[in-house]
Amino acid sequence: MSAADETFLDLALSRSRVDRLARVRTDDAELGALLRRPGTRVLELRGDTVAVLRDPVRLRLRAPREDDAHHEPWFLGRDAGVDYVAVTAGRARQQDGDQAGGPGALSWVGLREVGADLDDRDAGLLTAATALRAWHDRHGHCPRCGTATQVVQGGWLRRCPTDGSEHHPRTDPAVIMAVTDPDDRLLLATGIPWPEGRLSVLAGFVEAGESLEAAVVREVEEEVGVQVDDLVYRGNQPWPFPGSLMLAFRARTGQTRLTIQESELRSASWYTRDQLTRGLQEGRFTLPSRVSIAHRLIEEWFGGPLPGHGPAVPR
Repeated sequence: MSAADETFLDLALSRSRVDRLARVRTDDAELGALLRRPGTRVLELRGDTVAVLRDPVRLRLRAPREDDAHHEPWFLGRDAGVDYVAVTAGRARQQDGDQAGGPGALSWVGLREVGADLDDRDAGLLTAATALRAWHDRHGHCPRCGTATQVVQGGWLRRCPTDGSEHHPRTDPAVIMAVTDPDDRLLLATGIPWPEGRLSVLAGFVEAGESLEAAVVREVEEEVGVQVDDLVYRGNQPWPFPGSLMLAFRARTGQTRLTIQESELRSASWYTRDQLTRGLQEGRFTLPSRVSIAHRLIEEWFGGPLPGHGPAVPR
C-alpha cells in the first residue's frame, strides 16, 4: 500500500471541535449538574431527526428543561466553556417546525440531509448523537443474559444489573474504494436494494482477523471479479447508520472484464468523466450525497465538484 501526499481532511462527518471530556462521564455529580445549568445547550433528537435553523444552516440548541432528566441525557462534550447534551423525545411532527423555508425557518431533518452543511461544531455534535441513538436503540438488553441494561456514564456505557457486564458503543470498520482501470475509468455499481440508476463505489465490512488492505482486495474480487493493487489510503469518517467507520482507499486494476456477484450487485460498469457528466446532466443516474465519503472519493477522481452537487463540504 502506498501513501498519498495527504489524506482527506475535509470529510463532512469527520469534523468536530467539541472536547468529549471522557472524565466527566464517570463524575455523577458533574453529570447531574449539567441539566441544572442554564448555560448548558441541549440537542433534542426526535427519531432520526433534529431541529435545524436555516440561513445559515445550524442546529437548534436549547436550554435545559425540567423533563430532560427523564430522557436519559447523553453528554456530548464541551466547547468554549459550553456543555452539550443530547436527549431523545418522540418523533418530529409537521407542526413542530416551519417547513416552508425562509430566513431562520425551522425544519426537522436527519444527519444525511444536513451533515455537509453544518459547521464543524454542529457536525461533530450531530454525528455523535446520531451514533449514540442508533446504538442505544439496538442494544437495550444484555447479550449474555437478556436482562434490560442500564444507561450510565452520560450515555456512553450500558451496564447489566444481573451479571455486571459493561457494554460500550460499537463501531464496525468498513472499507470503501475507488477502483480505476488502465484507462483511468472509475468503477461504479448499483446495489441490489438500491433504486435503478443509483451508483456508487464498492464497499464492504472488514472481516474478523482481516487487515484493511486485505479487505479491499477481497471485497473487489468478490463483487466484480478483478484483482486490485496500488492501494492508497485516503481517509476515514464515521457513518452512524447504524454504526460504521468508513475507511477510504484508491485502488487500480489491470483488468477490465467484470464478473458481477449477483447476490450483492444489480450492475457494475466502468465510467469515463464525460460519461459521468452526461449521465448526471441527463438524469439517468444519481450518486451518493455530499455527506458521504463515497461522494468525496468520486469527486477526487473527477477532479472537482460533481455536476449538480457542489463541493462535498463548505470550503
